[in-house]
Amino acid sequence: MSQRALLLVNSQSRQGQKRLPEVISCLVQQGFEIIAASTKKPEDFSEVIRRYQHQVDLVIIGGGDGSLNAAVDTLIETNLPLGILPLGTANDLARTLGIPNSLPEASKVIAQGELRHIDLGWVNGKHFFNVASLGLSVKITQRLTKEVKRRWGVFAYAFTALQVIFESRPFSAEIRLNNKSIRVKTVQIAVGNGRYYGGGMAVAPDATIDDQRLDLYSLEIKHWWEIILLLPAMRQGRHIHQSNVRALHGQEIEVYTRKPRPINTDGEITTYTPAHFRVIPQALAVFVPIKSTTVKKDGNPGISGDYF
Repeated sequence: MSQRALLLVNSQSRQGQKRLPEVISCLVQQGFEIIAASTKKPEDFSEVIRRYQHQVDLVIIGGGDGSLNAAVDTLIETNLPLGILPLGTANDLARTLGIPNSLPEASKVIAQGELRHIDLGWVNGKHFFNVASLGLSVKITQRLTKEVKRRWGVFAYAFTALQVIFESRPFSAEIRLNNKSIRVKTVQIAVGNGRYYGGGMAVAPDATIDDQRLDLYSLEIKHWWEIILLLPAMRQGRHIHQSNVRALHGQEIEVYTRKPRPINTDGEITTYTPAHFRVIPQALAVFVPIKSTTVKKDGNPGISGDYF
């Protein structure tokens, strides 16, 4: 008996609408019965999922990290498993899970892969997959328009980041975790649940999306050019070993600032400080490649895209 899937594609994503026929064809070839719901923007995904929740076995989302983030709260609410087709610019969640960019191969993962429960991050009532951050990344998000993404693709993140870095100014914050309070002067605080964000940068070298912890780093630089020197190390998460980067981890973290500062979750601004972060272990079922179990440095199994 074929599974019935609700297909949601972000028509505003870089590849979304023009590849919709190919998407449907790939999924039908894998034996799915497809309900393709048309939406003008990802913000409508939640309403559509609720409408069809009792008529489908799973939800398949074609888009990038922003599209997935738009649906995550409703996926938790309805308890429907998720299939991912990477059609966005960065596709950081797909990269973390080892899901290939090829549509036929990604469709095969949904049909023949295994269902894994992954952790989710949570901040002020909003779930996130990859990273929630404040400071530099928010300014990048504000400047990273749809037009820039369409024109430059994944390189849009690098170009926009370089423009914003020159204008970066430190701000004061208080970080609380494990019954300790730490005051910092920083240009960015990032709290990671998954491994990758921002077009392939790693939160920490050993971060996985099922390790039941949050990884925080704070960029405590004095001069803008210090960020440039950190960029190569950020691709592998090795920046956390530098003297001007503070690295912490825990299951619950609080961040306070003098005035409310916007927080970016998976590339979208969704809340403001003061912020209460926590990890929600094994919160969502997602189809991943069968061989995506890896061994982390501490000897425990984890999910990571590094091995694909």
